[in-house]
Amino acid sequence: MVDILSKKQRSELMGRVRQKGTSPELIVRRLAHGLGYRFRLHRKDLPGTPDIVFPGLHKVILVHGCFWHGHHGCRLATVPKTRTDFWVKKIETNRERDGRVRRQLKRELWSVLTIWECETRDASRLKRRVANFLDH
Repeated sequence: MVDILSKKQRSELMGRVRQKGTSPELIVRRLAHGLGYRFRLHRKDLPGTPDIVFPGLHKVILVHGCFWHGHHGCRLATVPKTRTDFWVKKIETNRERDGRVRRQLKRELWSVLTIWECETRDASRLKRRVANFLDH
């Protein structure tokens, strides 16, 4: 049976979601630090205020929540059953912004890696991916 939340319940639930310091972001930060890399967080002088910035390497990592950023084909990216039109528009707007930010960073000659929330669940694969990005 599917529970349908009221507008107030959904608003309260979504309002508790953090923008910075999320669990997936902390996983990636610990991993990068464990690999010996030092970084800066949420640099406001860069487009989109990237989650993790490696200034000396001119590289950034964006950590996206599958729901909020509309990860296609991911089971974590389901659309709520209430106010569906609102959520579809909101997620699509987020995806468009993500694309703009990525293009701006690349124009400024930053290398960009996007890590999805669901990818943080496989630690060994994530470690290889992050190490490969930062080493090359």
